[in-house]
Amino acid sequence: MNSRPPLTAIIITLNEQSNIERCLKSLHSWVEEILLVDSGSNDNTVKIAEKYEARVLTNIWPGYGQQKNFAMTKAKHDWLLFVDADEEIDTELRKNIEELLKNPGEAQGAYMARKTFYLGRWIMHGGWYPNYLTRLAYRPHAKWTEPEVHERLEIAGKTVKLKGELLHYSFSSVADQVLTNLRFASLGSKVARKRGERGTLLKIIFKPLGKFLETYFWKRGFLDGFPGFVISVNAAHSIFMKYVGLRCEENSRHR
Repeated sequence: MNSRPPLTAIIITLNEQSNIERCLKSLHSWVEEILLVDSGSNDNTVKIAEKYEARVLTNIWPGYGQQKNFAMTKAKHDWLLFVDADEEIDTELRKNIEELLKNPGEAQGAYMARKTFYLGRWIMHGGWYPNYLTRLAYRPHAKWTEPEVHERLEIAGKTVKLKGELLHYSFSSVADQVLTNLRFASLGSKVARKRGERGTLLKIIFKPLGKFLETYFWKRGFLDGFPGFVISVNAAHSIFMKYVGLRCEENSRHR
């Protein structure tokens, strides 16, 4: 059996006690280091992490990409696996990560499909699956981008696709999804403003409509039943709030 280089799994957290144990269980038995970077949890997140022998660091929240780049500098090993607190590694993905690491010269990073559980079922359409994400990286060739929202892990070199799935337990309820969407809509407004976009009435009306049609019909969200409809409505609402926020900011500047 070929040996492989050691692996650090990185998780960034804030008040994730409802999710973190499932995530840690999927890593604990085979990852050489679990590094958890917490930004000030006041629940049992850190206590649960310590039970699974994670190394816990505290860092005041600087932004998504910034926090992950900070974590990269603190890892003990050069091969890094990034996992969100509400995700877990399935058996097939674990097997394929370990196989890749046995031949580390073949790639400097890898991407994998993420599958999300929402409203009692796995979501397979509407743009949610397969949601390919680069999450495995060789540190000397990797860096996270640092936008306001939707950071990406960039690899200077070859990336390969791994079989298996990153299982994602994203939202505990519809209300939870709405609150998350509102937060990302606010961040999206900031990004759009920096790009010079305007919150015109036409965009406020037609951008959300276009998003609903895209996710529900073109990306076949209707095949996911009622959850698919909820997802498409919420996607449209998030776009609506993004451009409303942009318009409100413009109006406040001209008063």
